[in-house]
Amino acid sequence: MAKLRLLFRKEGRTVYISHLDLLRTFQRVFLREGLVLRHSQGFHPHPLLSFALPLPVGQSSDCELLDFEVDGQVDCAALPENLNRFMPEGIVAVDCWEAVRPIRELDALRCRVELIYDGGVTPETVQAVQDLFARQEIVIQKRTKRKAMADVDIRPLIRSLAFAAEGDALCIDATVAAQNPGLNPALLAVAVETCLPEHAPDFVRVQRLSLMDGQEMPFR
Repeated sequence: MAKLRLLFRKEGRTVYISHLDLLRTFQRVFLREGLVLRHSQGFHPHPLLSFALPLPVGQSSDCELLDFEVDGQVDCAALPENLNRFMPEGIVAVDCWEAVRPIRELDALRCRVELIYDGGVTPETVQAVQDLFARQEIVIQKRTKRKAMADVDIRPLIRSLAFAAEGDALCIDATVAAQNPGLNPALLAVAVETCLPEHAPDFVRVQRLSLMDGQEMPFR
């Protein structure tokens, strides 16, 4: 029995696949590949699959991690290519290895947030957004686990930001806290909409780039 970790990309139209549908997709793909997954015990056993950091619907990613347990030996080097034969378009297995590090050591998330403006990005918008994120406190309303809305200061969860105007988009290269608590990068756009309504983007695109540990090294 081995606990393995799969790195995969999620892009294109599959960004709109929900977390549960993605879980079912992998269950079917593993079945077609012939992998014997270890199951939970009890009256309703289910395959032991878990995502390191579930991706919100609508966001793309280059660095999704899926942990799973198998009975028997698996050729990790060959597994990604074998799985991709059965993957839907937009989900691409990249690498596989034995899961050694616990997920609790996952500390930070690097991502790209694009604030897209139909009329193009003005220097005034760039300056206003930079000034916003230079504040010591950035309070927005966020839905809690109990479904209520509460004021939350997201500034302590932001590790670093870099800004660049590219065509009709203001692109933010951001590193944010991943968990306990973590920050959904889409909330950076919510902060702009809340604090700078006159500079609110017409569309927002979010892409995860990499996962890091506490030393800002790639998490594996």
